Amino acid sequence: MARRTVADQFVEILLAAGVRRMYGVVGDSLNPVVDAVRRHDDIQWVHVRHEEAGAFAAGAEAQLTGRPAACAGSCGPGNVHLINGLYDAHRSMAPVIALAAQVPSTEIGTSYFQETTPCLYFRECSYYCATVSRPEQMPRVAQTAIQEAIGRDGVAVVVLPGDVADQQATATYLEHPYRLEQQPTARPSDAVLEELAEMVDRARRITLFCGRGVAEAHDDVVALAARLKAPIGFALRGKDWIAYDNPYEVGMSGLLGYGACYDAMHECDLLILLGTDFPYVQFMPSEPKVVQVDVRRERLGRRSKLDLGVWGDAGETVRALLPRVAEKSDSSFLDRMLRRHGELVGRLRTYAEEVSDHRPIHPEHVASTLDRFATDDAVFTVDTGMSTVWAARLINATGRRRLLGSFVHGSMANALPQAIGAQVAYPDRQVVALCGDGGFAMTMGDFLTLLQYDLPVKVVIFNNGSLGMVALEMLVAGYPPYQTGLKNPDFAAMARAAGVQGIRIEDPADVRPGLREALTTEGPVLVDVLTDPNALSMPPKIKGEQVRGFALAMTRLVLAGEADEVVNMARSNLRNLPRP
Repeated sequence: MARRTVADQFVEILLAAGVRRMYGVVGDSLNPVVDAVRRHDDIQWVHVRHEEAGAFAAGAEAQLTGRPAACAGSCGPGNVHLINGLYDAHRSMAPVIALAAQVPSTEIGTSYFQETTPCLYFRECSYYCATVSRPEQMPRVAQTAIQEAIGRDGVAVVVLPGDVADQQATATYLEHPYRLEQQPTARPSDAVLEELAEMVDRARRITLFCGRGVAEAHDDVVALAARLKAPIGFALRGKDWIAYDNPYEVGMSGLLGYGACYDAMHECDLLILLGTDFPYVQFMPSEPKVVQVDVRRERLGRRSKLDLGVWGDAGETVRALLPRVAEKSDSSFLDRMLRRHGELVGRLRTYAEEVSDHRPIHPEHVASTLDRFATDDAVFTVDTGMSTVWAARLINATGRRRLLGSFVHGSMANALPQAIGAQVAYPDRQVVALCGDGGFAMTMGDFLTLLQYDLPVKVVIFNNGSLGMVALEMLVAGYPPYQTGLKNPDFAAMARAAGVQGIRIEDPADVRPGLREALTTEGPVLVDVLTDPNALSMPPKIKGEQVRGFALAMTRLVLAGEADEVVNMARSNLRNLPRP
């Protein structure tokens, strides 16, 4: 009988917890673990080109499937590369187990080649990080890591020296099975529910603002809105779960916002936050009473003033509240918000059609076309920046589509590696990565991972030759954009050189046929769309200091002899340039 190593034991514990893939780059300190993966049929090693991409891919898989996923990095630089993707997974509440290989146990503390201290630098991006220094520790450390990851929805790290991984496994009697399907619910106390019901019954104008926490409560939230005549707004991570089949929807708030959500939140007299940890205090109202419902007590009141904190699951709370509140008859506030929302969204979509023949190509037209041609269960991954803006505003939820991005951590270059994790997990599902040119260039090496595994991801690059969101941030702060320009290659030609179909779109007349061809082609495809570098995205409400900053930046550009750039920007953004 073959010797069972500590690495075998670790892999089998992962398998028992439902892990089916480990993303990483092989390396000497990882050799025992990689070989254990090779010898176990039910787990796959996905060889990415950069460990950061592996961590992003694992986080995406975990978010989509609800099961834990794993990634790994060899000692020192290999596992240091995991950090950014693990930060994103941790802040996105994705159950990810990371293996950080370590130098030989006898060399720890001697400034050995590639030696680092993983338990120090993974501390902030994980709930748990521990080193296995003896074989007897493995089952308890690995299982504790898994329990932390799946129990708290985040990252756990196991640090494992290569020589320990190759030793014979022991303490097998400590291994135990998992029940991943058991998900407890948390219901508020009757006293808190009665207090909430009294606040609801007293209020005349109520708005519901939803986040990811309403994932299993769509119908209940819509039923509550119907009873209260309440508009429903949402944060970006709530869009997938509440923006479809919803006659009370009024869009999003925040920097990416659209529609009447901002107005509904500020003109109500009771705002109920359901399962959201919306981060932008600047967009939260100060006048209405605010109730927050969250299963994580530590989040109550940390983003806004709070008149009542309700500790409980959003769905359970809504279901318990429904029979306790009286139906409202006055729908004037709801009707007014819905009219305003219809006007604003109609204007946005009309604009996307009106510019369909404009040159340079407007990114809104590209996103709108993708929305029309993509399947109803497509997974969209979006880079941080303008790509997220266009997706948030123009990619419609269907109840089956998913929209993933670095929405809490805000990292560049997340879309391509997240698309890898999504496509590996769902090989028969359409996956579309909406990449900025800056983000794609940052992790461009992992485009080869699509080729290596023949993953049919459709990569659409908004190629505007600029770090567009950074340029906008400079403008509204009063600075002329500096060092935001990018000198890009022909990305489609690069794809073809790598053996992947590449489509370059420069003429607006080619947007529809080019994207339709990409989405219907088997295998990976890269679409390089040259978009207008002057197309800007403005938040739903412009503050006075932003107007002054924008005007100051424009003045500086004119005085610097760049008046043509100002004129081009105005022509590209007549619909949304800030006005005093």
